[in-house]
This record gives sequence, structure tokens and C-alpha cells, in this order.
Amino acid sequence: MADEEETGEAGPDTLTAEQRHKNMAAIRSTGGKLEVALRSQLFSFGFRFRKNDKRLCGSPDIVFPHYKAVIFVNGCFWHAHGWRSEASLIKSSLLEEPVLYSLSCGKFRMPATNTEFWQNKFTRNRERDIRDVEKLLAGGWRVGIVWECSITGRRRTEKIRTVAEKISLWLEEGYAEPFREF
Repeated sequence: MADEEETGEAGPDTLTAEQRHKNMAAIRSTGGKLEVALRSQLFSFGFRFRKNDKRLCGSPDIVFPHYKAVIFVNGCFWHAHGWRSEASLIKSSLLEEPVLYSLSCGKFRMPATNTEFWQNKFTRNRERDIRDVEKLLAGGWRVGIVWECSITGRRRTEKIRTVAEKISLWLEEGYAEPFREF
């Protein structure tokens, strides 16, 4: 553990391939605890929405048709929040890559094993994310991304409420802001 803190990298995988497969298979793509808690808070504020609308690019987690706005709730690991390398730079015609992938997240760590696979995986995920956001923006939708790190940790309930309040203001008053991270 001390080595991990000094180098910033995890040690070798302590799980068998079968155990790792079971863990990875249990990860949900929709309806996670954070997503449900955020939706519940937004609902309590009086907002009505659709969940995971497959008709829209990227199947956004929360869709507000009345406001023509969508929210993606992104996990910091799967979307490589905070990862920076030459291979991770993505060119976007509508967004600046550092805006979508800010460097302020401590939740992301590059896996120590099979790094080439993970670098390629994270690069593909980012390319897909940016492509989906660009298509939604081009279609007249406003796009918000809620990062896992902004609604987890100590005082999680308070953080979720604060982010929901920011989303509320963005929906009601932020029409000039087509893209926003929370």
C-alpha cells in the first residue's frame, strides 16, 4: 500500500481472472445508485424526465424534453476523468478536449496491468463520448455531464442536492450554456 501511495500506481491484480470477470460483469451501465439518487433529487424539485432514451445519441441517463436538455452521469474510471496522455488527446470541432476531461479528478487511476488495452479502451470511450455530445449539440440539445467525483465521498447526500440545484438553474436559466460539467 505504501508503494501505491508513493508511485500513484496500483500493484498487481490480486484477483483471479474468474473473480475479475465476475466483478466487471456486475457493473451496471444504467440505474446505478448515484444516478438514481440524482434523479430522485431532481424529481423532488419538480422536474419530469425520461431515463436512458435510446432514441438519442448515447442514450443519455436523464432527458428533459421540455428543456431540450440531457444529462450523462459519468463514472470517473470508465470515462477516464483526469487521465492525460498524448494518446488520450481527442480533437473535437465543438468542444475543447480539456473541458470534457478536466484534470481535477483523483478517482481515476490507470490499471497497472494490460495498460495498452486500457489506454485503447479509454481513448475509444472518449471518442464515443465526444461524438455523442457533438451530435446532441448539433441537434439543438443542451448537454450536461455529472462526474462521479462531484457526487461521491463525504456528505454524498449534500453533494447530490447541490449538483441537482446547479442542474436546476442550468435548466431554467442556462439557455446560453449548451454544454456544462457538474
